[in-house]
Amino acid sequence: MSLFLVIALLLIGTLIPIFAARFGRGITTIATAIAPAIGFAYIISLTPQVLAGEHLIEYLEWIPAVGLTLSLHLDGLSLMFALLILGIGLLIILYASYYLSDKEDAGRFFSYLILFMTAMLSIVLSNNILQMWMAWEVTSISSFLLISFWGHLSGSRKGARMALTVTGAGGLALLAGLLLIGDIVGSYELSVILASGDLLTEHALYPIILVLVLLGAFTKSAQFPFHFWLPHAMAAPTPVSAYLHSATMVKAGIFLMARFYPVLSGTEMWFLIVSTAGLITLLLGAYVALFKHDLKGLLAYSTISHLGLITLLLGLDTQLSAVAALFHIMNHAVFKASLFMAAGIIDHETGTRDMRKLNGLWKYMPYTATLAMVAAASMAGVPLFNGFLSKEMFLAETLNQHAFGFLSWMIPVLATIASIFSVAYSTRFIHDVFFNGEPIDLPKTPHEPPRFMKVPIEVLVILCIAVGIFPVLMVGDFLTAASQAVLNTTQLPYYSLAIWHGFNLPLLMSAIAIGGGILIYTYRARLYRSQAEFMETDAKLIFEGVVQHIVKTASSYYDKFDSGSLQRYVAALLIFTIILIALPLFKYQSSFSVTNMQPVTGVEITAAIVMCLAAIATMVLHRRRVIALLAISVVGLILSVGFARFSAPDLALTQLSVEVATVILLMLALFFLPKKTATESAPGRVVRDLAIAAVFAGLIATINYIFITQPLTSISDFYLANSKIGGGGTNAVNVILVDFRGLDTLGEILVLGIAALGIFKLMARIRLAMPNADEKGRPWTNDIHPTILSMISQSLLPLALLVSFYIFLRGHNMPGGGFIAGLVTSIAIIQQYIAHGVEWVKPRIKVDYQNLIALGVLIAALTGVGSWSFGYPFMTTWFDYFDIPFIGEIELASALIFDLGVYLTVVGATLLILAHLGKLSTPDRPKVER
Repeated sequence: MSLFLVIALLLIGTLIPIFAARFGRGITTIATAIAPAIGFAYIISLTPQVLAGEHLIEYLEWIPAVGLTLSLHLDGLSLMFALLILGIGLLIILYASYYLSDKEDAGRFFSYLILFMTAMLSIVLSNNILQMWMAWEVTSISSFLLISFWGHLSGSRKGARMALTVTGAGGLALLAGLLLIGDIVGSYELSVILASGDLLTEHALYPIILVLVLLGAFTKSAQFPFHFWLPHAMAAPTPVSAYLHSATMVKAGIFLMARFYPVLSGTEMWFLIVSTAGLITLLLGAYVALFKHDLKGLLAYSTISHLGLITLLLGLDTQLSAVAALFHIMNHAVFKASLFMAAGIIDHETGTRDMRKLNGLWKYMPYTATLAMVAAASMAGVPLFNGFLSKEMFLAETLNQHAFGFLSWMIPVLATIASIFSVAYSTRFIHDVFFNGEPIDLPKTPHEPPRFMKVPIEVLVILCIAVGIFPVLMVGDFLTAASQAVLNTTQLPYYSLAIWHGFNLPLLMSAIAIGGGILIYTYRARLYRSQAEFMETDAKLIFEGVVQHIVKTASSYYDKFDSGSLQRYVAALLIFTIILIALPLFKYQSSFSVTNMQPVTGVEITAAIVMCLAAIATMVLHRRRVIALLAISVVGLILSVGFARFSAPDLALTQLSVEVATVILLMLALFFLPKKTATESAPGRVVRDLAIAAVFAGLIATINYIFITQPLTSISDFYLANSKIGGGGTNAVNVILVDFRGLDTLGEILVLGIAALGIFKLMARIRLAMPNADEKGRPWTNDIHPTILSMISQSLLPLALLVSFYIFLRGHNMPGGGFIAGLVTSIAIIQQYIAHGVEWVKPRIKVDYQNLIALGVLIAALTGVGSWSFGYPFMTTWFDYFDIPFIGEIELASALIFDLGVYLTVVGATLLILAHLGKLSTPDRPKVER
């Protein structure tokens, strides 16, 4: 087994809940947990190696030419996060199976959850920063799906949009920063980058890189001033909130800062930005949490505060502060996940999260209350719980910094104030919910939840106590390994995880925090009255207002430029293109030395004249549509002959096939166009269009002139020399498509498939009337499927398919290939639609063209992935010679399978468009008299 297999299993696991949902909630839960459980067990099995100091790295070549590989890296930091992601994720799966109601789509929920888990695990295991960024963006998308799971609620939709917008914008900034890092270091591999700290910090672009990377981290981890999105993500189901706030999503930004700590920290700019943002976030979150009446709202702002605490520790930029940050990451994940799940139980069993109504629940649900109080005590930093240890380390590190000079005393003072508020809101969570009188107008009668719904909280609470009492035994080795990875050294500074360090200043600060927090909560009424004098702002309303303002402004500009004139759009596009082309041409020196001319005969001159005349006829006779279509087809035909003349038979076959398919498409479209066209353009517009056309034609002529007068170095020699030995084919054009530039072809067929599906969806809702006469009022013939055409088309079908099969098989060594063969097949089948009609063809060709597109893209992609099985980069062609009985020796290449994917995609896309466009004229469409 390998780390790649873990990611692959989780990806497959995203589909399992959807199929398992039909068998009931229990089966769905078990099926969902299989992949994370296997991954968790495998990571646990690697723990001894990582704790011993090993860095486990796995590689799969993808696109080495641009520095993009699929590589995974397991060290102490990624081990810590991987165990949190998978371990807490498994507990969330069990918890969610009881939390979700029977009416909700558990299969879809678990599918989104596993997708999110896969993305987070990919982030922390990635050894390639571009790969990391891709996973980073998937977390934004999958978290959007999770937050908006209750899409019928306005708050869920708005909260999801806000989270996606903020984190997505930060992701774009992060991408720019990562690209700069890769360009400076010369590699996108994390193992190389982490060894290049001085190279980055001493580079002139370091300030820009730091800001871009921190924008990505701050937006993800809700640091000031990007903290506003996180509380509104509470509209998600509570299992999602528990997962996002403890081990994933918001911790991704923290992980990013910790991962790049060795190469970006150590400068004054790092200290100022990171520590200032962390300190403000710490104070702001702690203060606001005290005034929230929504139980999840209080926990959300407490998460913001604790994330600020971790960021501040990373910003203090000392080795011990980094160790303390990592310790608090572990502790916060444990107690925050348990608190959110406890809040979910309270909401689930009482019907509300309003703390003004949730009073005296100790009497109704004492077991849940006990679990929640232990977790809340850990969050407050009470001794003998895990939160106390890391918070004491935090307070100690605030005393050991001097970066602000004489003002350095402010950091420990403000840290103590934040700790006071932390105790105050934790005390409020305990007292207001579980004591403080009797419940007020609860929608439900409170009671304990099902037994196994409490198991995840029990596990986490036991960890809170165990780590608090036996910290060295429970997390000592994990913290050491993670700290070595973050500090990029095996020599760590001395630190102690002992429960008791004697009477010292950090202990006094903890005591002040506990006493001050209880005092503030006791006299909270005055503080509430003071806070009530300030106007409360709703970040969601502000955000929606900004979005609406942007939309309104964009719409106003759109209205100014959108005239509804296609002619004007094309003119603007051509003018812009003219500017882009003309400016570089000024750099070229004119030359009258023609170097690349070929002899021209009278046949070629005649063909060129005919092509020009056909183009002019298309323009002049554009009102006579059929004649114009025939004229423009002459242009395409002569172009095909020209390709053949200049030794490009593949292009000639492709152009000819495309031309036939285009003519069929236009004929189908012309049938529904209005009989009457608009009047000719005004003289001024005609002059303008002629001027643009003339300038554009002059530029194209100039470019052609440059090609025949400037010495050129062609890459064709490389392809011709390597197509046989490298790709196993003598047809260099096809080898380029399926091997040298196979990734481009894969992208092109994917775009082709998406375009076909988009066109199909647009046509699916079109309801066009069938005209019963042409533009001159002559009625259409009733014999819409002539017998002669039907018989000839039916007879040509097997021959056309045989030709297509032949072209497909010979494409690797002779002119042909999957694309051309796909077009020939498509034309042969669409001819049957034209000759016989949809009603005749449909029962005889029972093919779902959408599935055909998907199958083609899948085959092409799997062919590329199969290269990894043989240790080669993605899309590498394999070929060999085989002696087949009765046939002889033949060459077989994996590119043939890739070409099959191209063939199926082209057939599916072409027929999906043409066949469904033809269906617009079937008899079941309404008819109107003209």
